[in-house]
Parts: sequence; C-alpha cells; structure tokens
Amino acid sequence: MIGITSYGGYIPAFRLSREVMAKAWLRGSMGGERSVANNDEDSATMAVEAALDCLIGKDRGEVAGVFFASTTAPYREKEISSLVAAAADLPDEIRTADLGNGLRAGVAALRSAFDAVGNGSAKNVLVAAADCRLGYPQSEHEQSFGDGAAALMVGNSGAVASLEGHYAVSNEMMDVWRNAGDDFVRTWEGRWVLGEGYSALTEKAVKGLMKKAGVQAKGITFAAIPGPDARTHRRLVQVLGFDKAQVVDPLLAQVGDCGAGHPLMLLVSALEAAKPGDTILMAAYGNGAEAFLFKVTEEIRNLVPRRGIKGWLNSKLPLATYEKYLSYRGILETQPGDPFRLLPSATAYWRDVNSILRFHGSKCRSCGTLAYPIQRVCYTCRTKDSFDEVRLADKKAKLFTFSLDNLAGRSDDPVVVQSVVESEVDNARVYCMMTDCQPKEVRVGMPVEFTFRRIYEGAGFQNYFWKCRPLR
Repeated sequence: MIGITSYGGYIPAFRLSREVMAKAWLRGSMGGERSVANNDEDSATMAVEAALDCLIGKDRGEVAGVFFASTTAPYREKEISSLVAAAADLPDEIRTADLGNGLRAGVAALRSAFDAVGNGSAKNVLVAAADCRLGYPQSEHEQSFGDGAAALMVGNSGAVASLEGHYAVSNEMMDVWRNAGDDFVRTWEGRWVLGEGYSALTEKAVKGLMKKAGVQAKGITFAAIPGPDARTHRRLVQVLGFDKAQVVDPLLAQVGDCGAGHPLMLLVSALEAAKPGDTILMAAYGNGAEAFLFKVTEEIRNLVPRRGIKGWLNSKLPLATYEKYLSYRGILETQPGDPFRLLPSATAYWRDVNSILRFHGSKCRSCGTLAYPIQRVCYTCRTKDSFDEVRLADKKAKLFTFSLDNLAGRSDDPVVVQSVVESEVDNARVYCMMTDCQPKEVRVGMPVEFTFRRIYEGAGFQNYFWKCRPLR
C-alpha cells in the first residue's frame, strides 16, 4: 500500500511574545507568541531537523529521493535537497529536487513524492518543507508569521496513512508575493485577499474533495486546515461544517503561519493524535488550493516515538526583546565575532563532507576507539587506514567541558559556549559550539544533543556544521 510511512517536525526553541512586538510599535497585539529561528538557523537547517525526526526507526539505505520545499531557501541558485540528504546521512545514489516560489510548494512536493512512488520510479521519498518568512516591520505579517518545518516519508509499504483522494484548483491573483530581491512579503488589500483568495479557494478545494471522495464533513476525523489568522480560520471551518473537536489546532497562537511547511506541520499534528481507521483531511492555499484525504492504518501503532510537532511545541526559550528578533532575522546588521571573519573553503567543504555534513567519526577496527573528525591513523593503537565510519548526529551526549568565549560572539549574542562534548556511545569527544542555551545555566555533565546549524557566511556561501544544544 502506497502512503505516508513516517513523519517528523521541528519548531525552533525561541518564541517571541506578540505583546513585545506590538509594544515596540505602540500598536495592538494579536495575542500569543510566534516561533523565531535562532541566528544560526534557516529553512535548510530546520528541514534537516524535521528530516532527522522523520527518519527515526527507518533504514536510510531504503530512501530513494529527497524533495525540499520552501519559499525562503538560503540560495537563489543551489539545491538544498542535496544538502538535506547529506546532513541526514542518506545514500549518494538518490534523486533530489527543490520546489519553491509558492505557499503550496510543500504539498506540491508531497504530491510529487506520491507520483514517484506510485509510478514505481522510487521506493521511498522523503519530503521536507520549511519556511522562515519575513513580514514588514510593524505589519500584521510580522506578528502572524512563524518559523517551522515538517517532513514526511512516502513509501510503497508500511504506510501509516494511505492517500484516499486529492483535489486541486489553480487561481492567478496577486495576494501575497515577493519580487526578486525582496526580503519582505508583499500583500494586496486584506479583505479581498482573504475573501476571494484564501476562503473561497480553500472552500472550493475541500468541498470538491469531499464530493469526489463521497464523504461529508461529519465523516472526517481530523481537519488539518492552515489559516492566516484565527478569525478567518474559524469562520472557514464553520462554513465547511467541521466542529471544534475535528479541527486540528492551526498553531497560530503558539507558532504562527509557517508558510510552505505549515500544511505538513498540521498533518503531522493530526497523525500524532490519530488511531487506525481515522480519516484526515489536509488543505493548503497559495495561488489556488489543494485538499488531500488520508486514512490511518494499523501501522500507526508500530511507529517509533519521535518529537513530531507536539514534542517541540512546549520545549521553548523566551526571546526577550524585539530588537534581538530584528537582528536574528538580519533586519538589523550585527557585528560578527573575530573568528567568523575567516573565509570558508568550498574545496575543503567538499573534501571533508563526511565529517562536516554527515557528521561521521572513525571507529578503529583494531581497538574500537571512536574519533572525530575522521582520522586515518588511530590515536590509541596507531593502526592506519583501518576504520569504519560511524554517524554521530543521532547519538546522545554529555558536556565534558566548556568555556564562555566573549570574543567569538555576534554583537547581538556576545557569549559563545565553546564546548567539548562526550558521546554516550564509545566516549568520542567532539569540539563544537553550543546553541539554543542560556550561558549562565550551562554545567559540566549536562545532557546535550547535536543539531545542524549555519556557522557563518563567507566567500559568498553559507557554512553549515554541527553544534550541540541542551537536550530539548
């Protein structure tokens, strides 16, 4: 049976109160809070986090494709899906593709994955969608947007949810957009966009799907329908005939609208709560609308526990000031720390990809010593070129020692926790920086985990590497 075989999610640790945002401009607040990606996160790193969550309990060697979707990819011309595949330690013999330029990119990637598996050209395809959109300062979008990601595996066996139906409509209108070179999302008059765009087209897609599938609103267990704001979302689900118990929390009060990744995040939320026999309707809007109908199978009981959306939702840190949000998003320019003025090397990045991106260490075949980065000569027994590569990214660890570096940090985040981390497996020690932490609370021996982050930008490209963070 072809269907979704696994799922994963990611929500950044930092949350910014909308009251704080509103106070900065002496305007009204939407209430609640929004998620904010750290200054070392972007759509690529969030997609990797969601992909790693999705891959828990799965054989990486069976993955035949990675599709990445975003409207805020870090590069204008460079594939991100290949980066996600490398950081997730997937095989080299894999198809990769990026989808973007629209809010339906996430569901378009999911639909493409179903097509690829359905026609037999791929056995399993991983879909990862993430967004980190910017609204103009003082705008409603600045408050309503959020940062987040989701990942889904589509395969031809072991499906936890089968695809029972799909319906799509297209519509050309200037509702929200960004021109080449724009940082901030533009929009036309709000009532027209919401009335003739989001509400009308999502209603058309959902009703079209239910008619095509021969189901009524009361026959749907979970309705995973994103919304631009709470009032418009509430009005739409009422028009569609769903009651409160059926509607998946749109995450607007705790996270915000996460763009191309948001429909998949809500689908993950529904799958977390679903049991065999449940039906899930997911919708997405953006220059048209689409709706998908899934039926949950018995395989849902066999999924290995993962964080999904629920696991990240309440694991959070407060972002104290609006000014820090502006600097994290690059709206206010910050002064980099001295070490980050060095330029990275594209050739070294390529040559050491297994250590840098795949996060492999070398385990000596003679004495069992695990070292990072990969070493040709074992520093314990001196055996040469006799080792196996071991993935460290999913290993739990503890903080062996650390130093608070007051010279390396950015001007908006001046203290860097330089860390030596000891893996709980084979006691391998890794030197890295700590992120998503309060420096005053860091202690030797505290449990940590590894996370894929952007180190800095230099020579015109992003330099990605692994950091550690307190266990979330």
